[in-house]
Amino acid sequence: MTALYLCEKPSQAKDIARVLGANQRRDGYFEGPQTIVTWCFGHLLEMAAPEDYDPELKTWRFETLPIIPGQWVWKVRKDAKKQYNIIVGLFKKVDEIVISTDADREGESIAREVMDRGGWKGPVSRLWLSALDDQSIRKALANRLPGERTASLYAAAVSRSKADWLVGMSLSRLYTLSARQSGYEGGVMSVGRVQTPTLKLVVDRDRTIENFKPVPYYDVMATFQPSDRESLTGQWQVPDDLSDDEGRCLKRAAAQAVADRCRGKTAVISSAVTKRVKESAPLPYSLSALQQEASNRLGMGAQQVLDTAQALYETHKLTTYPRTDCDYLPQAQYESAADIIEVLKGDDEFRTIAECADSSIRSKAWNDNKITAHHAIIPTGVKRKRALDTNESRLYGLIVRRYLAQFYHDHEYDQTMIELAMGDDRFKSTGKRVIEAGWKLALQTSDQLHKNDQQDMNDQETELPKLSKDDRVSVVDCRVDDKQTKPPARYTEGTLIQAMKNVGKFVENPALKKRLKETSGIGTEATRASIIELLLKRGFIDKQKKNYLVSSDKARSLIDALPEPVKDPATTAVWEQALEDIAQGNGNPDRFVEDQARMVTRLVEQVRQGVPAELKALGANTPSYECPECGHPLVRRNGKKGFFWGCRQYPECQVVLPDDNGKPGKPKEKAKPTGQKCPECGQGELVQRTVRNGKAKGKSFIGCSRYPECSYTEG
Repeated sequence: MTALYLCEKPSQAKDIARVLGANQRRDGYFEGPQTIVTWCFGHLLEMAAPEDYDPELKTWRFETLPIIPGQWVWKVRKDAKKQYNIIVGLFKKVDEIVISTDADREGESIAREVMDRGGWKGPVSRLWLSALDDQSIRKALANRLPGERTASLYAAAVSRSKADWLVGMSLSRLYTLSARQSGYEGGVMSVGRVQTPTLKLVVDRDRTIENFKPVPYYDVMATFQPSDRESLTGQWQVPDDLSDDEGRCLKRAAAQAVADRCRGKTAVISSAVTKRVKESAPLPYSLSALQQEASNRLGMGAQQVLDTAQALYETHKLTTYPRTDCDYLPQAQYESAADIIEVLKGDDEFRTIAECADSSIRSKAWNDNKITAHHAIIPTGVKRKRALDTNESRLYGLIVRRYLAQFYHDHEYDQTMIELAMGDDRFKSTGKRVIEAGWKLALQTSDQLHKNDQQDMNDQETELPKLSKDDRVSVVDCRVDDKQTKPPARYTEGTLIQAMKNVGKFVENPALKKRLKETSGIGTEATRASIIELLLKRGFIDKQKKNYLVSSDKARSLIDALPEPVKDPATTAVWEQALEDIAQGNGNPDRFVEDQARMVTRLVEQVRQGVPAELKALGANTPSYECPECGHPLVRRNGKKGFFWGCRQYPECQVVLPDDNGKPGKPKEKAKPTGQKCPECGQGELVQRTVRNGKAKGKSFIGCSRYPECSYTEG
């Protein structure tokens, strides 16, 4: 009986083939005794475009909306036809297919869409992999799942694709056409099931910051001096009749009066309590937690983190599966802990902290009840066999240190709180004395990568003098600190991912709030980074200093124009729950897609009745630029090399201009022929050009028209 292992990528197939002994390399697959291992290149199939259903739909027009296919069509990608045909051809040679793609919804879809279109009717089993090192592959091979256990993941993936297509194709065209009707030529007004609620988060945060009015408040700080010990500082505790909802004093005169009457007086210790506090190690990383940490500490973008983590998993085999929403580990994984630590002892970067790790310690991370489809990201225990680039090395360091922290004792410290009284005025002073650094030692490093960890170690390290109740201390100084309330910080990619995951706090409906919490917010661990990349590419948000994300006028107008169901994260919560029900085998895929089709139809009819005022305003405030050739409007587009301007009448008019800070730039100067043949290659013609960059910018020179094939220049 011959089995065909269908993998997601060539590198994955190579690893599995090596373990299976399929060592004969063929065109598009590996072969061994009763074993064939082949691969996809991600999705080999793609959903058909509107014009594939009807050529008339290639042109965007109001009257063709909404676009709702009667029979859904998937096409083989042009660049994947050869591999697709190889895979389908292998179906005739095997008795069973073992789905060996990534163990998630999309991985299931990548394999099964090929099997469906290729007409596979035979037995199916599932290889559920969490890592690509040899030991993990062997373990997964010994515990293959029956195919029916994961088939519902495919149904959920297909339902999600159809729903996203319905919303994206119809509503993006609808609002783009509405904006154009009002004179806006700033590109596509893209609408999406997850991207639009995510964009609303950024728009709302920006407006909160811009409309924020700082409120002054006042702290009173006193310095107390015991007779024979070091001084301590205490903060005035604002009484209820002088405090706002946050416990702040808003009246400077009242604060100054406290400072004046307390200065030079004697205070009595009304309470002195010391409590031993134990902090357990932070859990290993889920993908979103890793993205947040890397954004904060390393300044890495969300997609950059995902790509780097994927390389550590797939190319280097150093870490486990990265697209996980779980930060816990299964009990069975604990059996490998000692071996993983032993390998890390041989790594110069981690030798010291690995040697101090105690594999007999079992932190709260090992909990079978908390495991989802995948466990947290941890090192595999494979030795480094090749050099890592800077980002790979830094990210690997985060993952390793967080894992090793699980084998350190709790961080322990004594926390002291002293309350002081002078008549009716009350002050409080807090201090901290570290008893055992514990797991925080595992996070320390000599470079600046973990400077925040060092700050954490020293945070509130001020040790208070030993004082007892009824002791008396002198007030040697008392001052008023003028402060102001601050707006929330703008989003970075890391904090935006955190907001997407915890979006329930922005929803008022208790049932939907709970559902969003259960489904981990909007988007998935695997898609949140790409959503942010899409918003950047579409010009809805922009990166500014310190990697802050700021929404554009285009984004704000679109969010204002869209009805609540499209931009409200609560709607996405309902969708995600429905998709999860389908993935669990309890939902109805057809009904889910029909519901989305009805919603899209209703929204199209609403907009048909009149262009939203917000889009009219956007068009009125947007400068228009005419094509220098035909006079039609120029449209700003985003290509592979960035923004450029093209004529609305393309392909009839093929004028292309560079983008100059959001405006059409000057056309590139055309080379002027000299009428002479190139003396070097004899094929090209000598032409006059102008140096575009560098110290010689603007200077003319003669070169071959066949550049870069021929690099002859003169002058």
